[in-house]
This record gives sequence, C-alpha cells and structure tokens, in this order.
Amino acid sequence: MLSARAERETSAAGGGGVCALLTRPQTTRAPSLIPPPPPPPPPPLFSPSKTPPPPDRKPPTLRGTSSSPTSPAGRRPAPLEDDLGADDPDEVVLVDSAVAAVPGRRCRIVYRCNGAPVDAARVEALCAKVGWPQRPRAKLEAALRNSFLVASLYLQVVDEAADGDGGGANGGGGGGNAAEETLVGLARATSDHAFNATIWDVIVDPEYQGQGLGKALVEQLVRALLRREIGNVTLFADARAVEFYRQMGFEADPDGIKGMFWYPR
Repeated sequence: MLSARAERETSAAGGGGVCALLTRPQTTRAPSLIPPPPPPPPPPLFSPSKTPPPPDRKPPTLRGTSSSPTSPAGRRPAPLEDDLGADDPDEVVLVDSAVAAVPGRRCRIVYRCNGAPVDAARVEALCAKVGWPQRPRAKLEAALRNSFLVASLYLQVVDEAADGDGGGANGGGGGGNAAEETLVGLARATSDHAFNATIWDVIVDPEYQGQGLGKALVEQLVRALLRREIGNVTLFADARAVEFYRQMGFEADPDGIKGMFWYPR
C-alpha cells in the first residue's frame, strides 16, 4: 500500500470524488478509497478518419471489433456475477485486427491478471501520459508487488505468418510471436483475502481511450475478485467518472456511507 502522502498526490490528479461500492446480495459492506481514474478520453483512436501513425513511431491504429464483454446498446448490462467462468484465463484478447499500415501484421490488445510482474517503469510512463504526479519508484514497485491482483492491458503486434493457430479468445497470443508488446492499461486491487477489496490506479493510455478498454479492464478485474469470493468491491471515483462506474453496478455513497481520508499535517 502507498503512503498517505503518495496516495494524496495521486488523488490530487483528479480532484474531488465520491465513494463507490459494488456488492453482492447479503454481504456486509465495508467502503474503502482509491485514487481517481484517468481523465475523460480524447476522440476514439480507432476512428476510420484518423490516419494511422508510422509503425516505427507509435503503436499502429487498429481496425476491427472488440470482444470485450459489453451489452448491446439500449440494454441494461447483465450483473458481473452472472458471467464469472470457472477459472481465471491466462489472457483475454479484447481486440484482434489487421494493421492497415503494415500488411501481414495483426494487432491485439490483451488482458492479463497476476501473470508476469508488471514493470514499474512502464507504469510510471503510463501515469505520466495521463498527467498523474510522479511517485517514488521504490514505492510504486512495492504497491504492485503487495497488491492482491494486478490487471494489465498490452498492445501486441504479431506477424500473421508466424502466429499460426496460437491465438484465440483466451489464448496465449500466438505462442510468443509478438513482435512488439506495449503496456496500455493497468488496474490493481488490494484485499483482506476474505471479504473486501479495493480497486486502485485504473488507467488507460490516452491513445487507446474511448474504445471500451477501461470498462473491460475493470469488469475483468471485478470478475477475478468475485471468483475468489470477495463480495465487497470498493473504489474512489473522480466526479467525472461516477457514471462510468455506475454503469458497471457500482453505487455512489451507498446508504449514506462516506469515504474519509486522514492526511499527515
């Protein structure tokens, strides 16, 4: 867990917020707090009107459809606990599409949870891109290491000829044939390993916001917690992101419960 001063610096990036709670029926609620999510997204990266950047300078623009678990427009989303699955997948492919600028290459955005350790330097770079205050590297490494779950999103650029049959909705991304791999999203959770968990540091690279990746990241992380029988999932949301979390089943200030901070003077 980060120090109170470090957490305050992280929270300052988003301004004021409200406590949000996601509960399962007949479960005791115990609210906790987290730093705010990323700022509002820019125009969609995958828009056909946007020219793909050169592949040697930035991750290429993707075209295709996302396989993230979202509900059809106009329909109330199904409760997250209705779609848990038996076990944690090693990897979930959220986007898989051809690279328009590079024939023979494919791009994937994949979700992972508690796989190989996430490089703190990459997380620092991601935080800098959304304007979060810099935190001490050693403390950030400790926060990642001591978290109950660490979920991440990676952009992979894969050679289609070498990829073969290694892909798939829950596959390993082509058996290690990814030519490039870039961290584009992160969220982590702390927990008492029994009743409660708190989600922290929800962040998506601004280049990839507006595509439903933040929603997929949080939903997959919540499912991973529910599979471990963690019934109370809490977070602290920037006021601009309250509706984003409410659409996933979180409640703002449930039953008048307020999140409270103590800071050293």
